[in-house]
Amino acid sequence: MICLRNGGYPRKMERLRLYKTEAIVLKHIPIGEADRLVTLYTPHLGKVRAVARGARRTKSKLAGHLEPLTRVQVLIRRGKTLDTISQGETVMSNIDLRNDLWRMSCGLYMAELIERFTQEQMENLSLYRLFRDSLASAGVSKAIDLLLRSFELRMLHLVGYRPELQRCVECSTPLSPGTNFFSPSAGGVLCPDCRGKHSLNRPLSLNALKVLRLLARGGTESAEAVKLSEDLAIELEGTLRQYIRYLLEQEVKSTEFLDLLRRESLGGVLMRGDAAN
Repeated sequence: MICLRNGGYPRKMERLRLYKTEAIVLKHIPIGEADRLVTLYTPHLGKVRAVARGARRTKSKLAGHLEPLTRVQVLIRRGKTLDTISQGETVMSNIDLRNDLWRMSCGLYMAELIERFTQEQMENLSLYRLFRDSLASAGVSKAIDLLLRSFELRMLHLVGYRPELQRCVECSTPLSPGTNFFSPSAGGVLCPDCRGKHSLNRPLSLNALKVLRLLARGGTESAEAVKLSEDLAIELEGTLRQYIRYLLEQEVKSTEFLDLLRRESLGGVLMRGDAAN
């Protein structure tokens, strides 16, 4: 394996027949009688798909290292049609995340966003770091909803879809205090005067706009510091969910399970805002 002195990897790794990389497992699906097709997100190669031979067998040495949301070191052999994972070793299992159904479901939601918004072999080191750090925080955070909103906003920025939150996207005037309107088709917030120029829009309260701005420019610490009412949490989630659905042209599949878990909780109290560990 050829590796740069600073710990990075050569840009033209596609020329190497065998390469080693850190990765986070996004998902896997069964193929054949005993194999799995694993989707990984890596620091320097972006999204990678590779086959784990025999990973569905009970005695497989690879299987335990390739579960979704696990951070691993993998050795991959490049093939003519599909790459093959030769070795795998867990770097971080994110056990706190995986041992809690709600937290794990939130992690899988983040993984689905990464999988849906990225292309194979497109490096985005900042996105990898955001995903890695957000998964670690999701295992212990007392404000997971806000953590998800922060992740959504920062991910959208890193893949080129950051919404405009400072000025009206239509007339470019600074947004005034009060109720404005978020337009997925326009890519951000409209002032009241420009609302009618885009049919797909929803009211955005001043408090929601303030929180979105804070989360867009801050890290996970910003998410932990904000206290939300139930109504404001619902408004923020609905706004970003509508924008993401518009960009993808379909619903994110894992949101259905998140909604189901909320309905089965005590009115959502245990799964919003300052949820108990």
